[in-house]
Amino acid sequence: MQSTAITFAPSLSLCTRPRTLSARRLNSVAALPHGNFHFPGAFSASARKLSPISCSLKQNGWVAGPNPGPPEPESDGLVSRATAESAGPAEIPKPKSSAMDTVVLGSLFGLWYLFNIYFNIYNKQVVLKAFHYPMTVTLVQFAVGTVLVVTMWTLNLYKRPKISGSQLAGILPLAMVHTLGNLFTNMSLGKVAVSFTHTIKAMEPFFSVVLSAMFLGEFPTLWVVSSLMPIVGGVALASMTEASFNWAGFWSAMASNLTNQSRNVLSKKFMVKKEDSLDNITLFSIITIMSFFLMAPIAFSMEGFKLTPTYLQATGVNVNQLYTRSLIAALCFHAYQQVSYMILQRVSPVTHSVGNCVKRVVVIVTSVLFFRTPVSPINSLGTGVALAGVFLYSRVKRIKPKPKTA
Repeated sequence: MQSTAITFAPSLSLCTRPRTLSARRLNSVAALPHGNFHFPGAFSASARKLSPISCSLKQNGWVAGPNPGPPEPESDGLVSRATAESAGPAEIPKPKSSAMDTVVLGSLFGLWYLFNIYFNIYNKQVVLKAFHYPMTVTLVQFAVGTVLVVTMWTLNLYKRPKISGSQLAGILPLAMVHTLGNLFTNMSLGKVAVSFTHTIKAMEPFFSVVLSAMFLGEFPTLWVVSSLMPIVGGVALASMTEASFNWAGFWSAMASNLTNQSRNVLSKKFMVKKEDSLDNITLFSIITIMSFFLMAPIAFSMEGFKLTPTYLQATGVNVNQLYTRSLIAALCFHAYQQVSYMILQRVSPVTHSVGNCVKRVVVIVTSVLFFRTPVSPINSLGTGVALAGVFLYSRVKRIKPKPKTA
């Protein structure tokens, strides 16, 4: 129980002892932090800060003012004690600085680009050039990712999820297209230059729009369709002037676009109920494990087990170097995708797509400089136009059509 004290201090020529009168006891008053009070019933929706009131008797009557001293506690209840700040305006807490959040987000973007660059360089320079078995390479990358996920769950670095049968059934189509998407990417990287593979993969927005219209009934706006034109034209121009062009690498990259965007569409169409949905990192972890089990029988039946030291030495491959570089490429492969999902949890999909466009530019430029890939002016123009179209697409996606008025 609490009561509010009202002090009446008559102020005449001589100071007299102030008398303290106990106000009517308030029923069911619960004290909250910082001097706030909660009133049940009719007052339950509001919390008020109460303070003692002193009144001084002067020649012109009673004048209300702040209490000169703290009220005396009652013996049969609690007395609300207000601070001196009650007389003035309440202080509003200052919002915490977002500088640290900006630093963390910038670091994640930097790691995303860095891991992607190292993955493409090691994957192309050592692994796929010396070891022409893209299915086995893809299996190794999924295997390393699976070990990392299981280790993360075992050490409680990330909460191990409880997966139901319905959730696994909903995730299985995503894992299938995810497996095919990464396999086709490795096949393309083994056939053509890294810069050309990523130029073709710039057509992902085109496949996203087509598949969304076919399976989700989401038809693009005029602005979105306009942004797809420079993407298609730029990729076509770059393909016509690409020195490393071959049809196997071209169609593998196109198939990678198709499967990766199918994964995004299926995630909207076949995912489980919203209340049972998983966060992005957990979903990616489960997809990685399922992709490993899906890829293992395919790789062994199509290519056999080609990673034995005896076989590699017989083909003239530096065994230690291949093992080391394969492990680094696999770690970077899992790391850049994991960081990508971490970024997606912090920013909007539009911001993430813009960052992905910038990442593709960084990877193309870095691979051209590292591998000294011959690039003609027309090829550069086509690549630039395609990437500009991707950036434009990511911006116009924010424009929503105006609702039709009756």
